[in-house]
Amino acid sequence: MSKHFRPWKIDQAQLLPPSVADYVPEDHLSRFIVALVTESLDLRAITGSYTSGLGQPPFDPRMMTALLLNGYASGIYSSRRIAKASIERADFMMIVAGDPPDFRTISDFRKRHLEALSGLFVQVLKLAEKAGLVKLGHVALDGTKIKANASKHKAMSYARMKQREAELQAEVDKWLAAAEAADAEEDKLHGAKRGDELPKWVADKQKRIAKIREAKAALEAEAKAAAEDERRIEAEKQAQRDAEGRKKPGKPAAPPSDEPDPKAQRNFTDPESRIMKTKDGYIQGYNAQVAVDGTAQIIVAHGLNANSSDQGQLVPLVDGIEVNLDRKPGQASADSGYLSEANLAALAVREIDGYIATGRAKHPTVENGKAGGPLTQAMRKKIAAGGFDTPYRLRKQIVEAVFGQIKQGRCFRQFLLRGVANVRAEWAMICTAHNLIKLAKAA
Repeated sequence: MSKHFRPWKIDQAQLLPPSVADYVPEDHLSRFIVALVTESLDLRAITGSYTSGLGQPPFDPRMMTALLLNGYASGIYSSRRIAKASIERADFMMIVAGDPPDFRTISDFRKRHLEALSGLFVQVLKLAEKAGLVKLGHVALDGTKIKANASKHKAMSYARMKQREAELQAEVDKWLAAAEAADAEEDKLHGAKRGDELPKWVADKQKRIAKIREAKAALEAEAKAAAEDERRIEAEKQAQRDAEGRKKPGKPAAPPSDEPDPKAQRNFTDPESRIMKTKDGYIQGYNAQVAVDGTAQIIVAHGLNANSSDQGQLVPLVDGIEVNLDRKPGQASADSGYLSEANLAALAVREIDGYIATGRAKHPTVENGKAGGPLTQAMRKKIAAGGFDTPYRLRKQIVEAVFGQIKQGRCFRQFLLRGVANVRAEWAMICTAHNLIKLAKAA
């Protein structure tokens, strides 16, 4: 006897069309996001930008906000992929209520309201605090390098810029001289002519020269600012050594130069991104920062810049926590990238119990200059005395797990937008989505 199967009727008509929501489980993240957007979040910064007038009514900004948040929480970031999900995935179809926007509408909405969307971070964070997910007992700080929307190969070194600028200018000058000579000759034969027509290749080379000169100027300004910072930091260190009666070990270092390093590069696709070293090699990217509360891995502050060093990010992060939540953490831990006498002093002034790794210098002593300043020495003893029980051991399991969830779990490995301001706002949305997921799971 043959086996009987359930009927498979693809074209079977239903007496009553079901709601798309019927296919989405009651405890699904998308339902939580819809409820949050419609009941808890203040979207006046977005809705207030719309004015009455003629034309086709726009999509409801609440729906568009929920659609974007659901995309970021689901690991779907591009406007094209979100638009595709809106006609293929039940959770997205539920949000758009059977009226999906196209990818350009999604992209334009994100660009237009980027600042307001990034501002939702604080609202979601305060909801997480209200739900008991944020205690600020121990906060861990860390940064991660994320690829920019730019290719490493569309960059040029400062030395090459100078060379190429001269080559292109010589080519343009040669052609213009030849054109002027030809014009003069034709004027003798035929009288005056307009003579203002430039071949496309000349116009293109002039545009290239302008881009190169802009990039050169930016590198020169950055080099000058970096040299001034280096001179200031060295003056502070020398003052500390003088106060302690120490001499600077080793040979005198060369004074900082205002001239850019010949190898310094600038990208033409996203000029504000930088080449940064990671454990997997070099990337064209940005340095994304977070401060994570140890209670439930909630991000309590975030930041982003184009500087590969973490040292200057500690104070903005800890101050950002207080700005966001009106209170300071009790403890803060960070790896050795954040170590400096100034940072340790900043934590002390703010009455935050700091645990910052002091590095792995061999045989650190005051005499060989590897012991660091008095605060660094005290921190080294503090962490060593704590042993296995030191709060510093909590850092990895708190903050590095968050980066794993964002980069591996939700596959965010490259920014979509360009320019540090836009990328900073995009990072805020990533952090918001992370906190949303934590809040939904606790609900």
